[in-house]
Amino acid sequence: MAVNLQKGQRVGLGNSMQYALVGLGWDSNKYDGGFDFDLDASAFLLGSNGKVIRDEDFVFYNNQEARDGAVRSMGDDTTGGNSDGGDDEQIYIDFTRLPAEIEKIAITVTIHEAEQRHQNFGQVSNAYVRVAKLDYPDASDGETVLQFDLEEEFSIETALVVCEIYKKNGEWKFNAVAAGYRGGLEALCRAYGVDV
Repeated sequence: MAVNLQKGQRVGLGNSMQYALVGLGWDSNKYDGGFDFDLDASAFLLGSNGKVIRDEDFVFYNNQEARDGAVRSMGDDTTGGNSDGGDDEQIYIDFTRLPAEIEKIAITVTIHEAEQRHQNFGQVSNAYVRVAKLDYPDASDGETVLQFDLEEEFSIETALVVCEIYKKNGEWKFNAVAAGYRGGLEALCRAYGVDV
């Protein structure tokens, strides 16, 4: 049975979790802007200073796999929401392949071309992130062990840090962050030390 988290809560993932699927989902509200919503999930693999160590430690639609295949994007949904209620985008994590110097993975969602399309997260609802424990590498899905529903209203933000998966005393933990930013993906790249 999945644990439902609130903003700011932290929970251990357990030492037995070697492979995980991070599923993210959302709905776009009806609006008359004439553009689909293209939300993009990304992962920043961070060292002890909170920055990427190499540019390839940034996983997004143009770089779908981190070094050593430890973190992978499972594809980019450009249509703005999965009508069947399932995940819109997924990120695969193989904890056994993560380089030792990686201490945190920030999972983010941004709106593609938000300024040009006059879009923001105030027009997005029912957003969530879930973590499923996989029994073996590259399993298509597994048991959902936790879920975090983002209930906060983000009226002007175009980027969200949804959660962080971080290492403490040798154990991987989950932090329900839900922090909004303006400036889209570029702002997050600057914050995490990716050359843009």
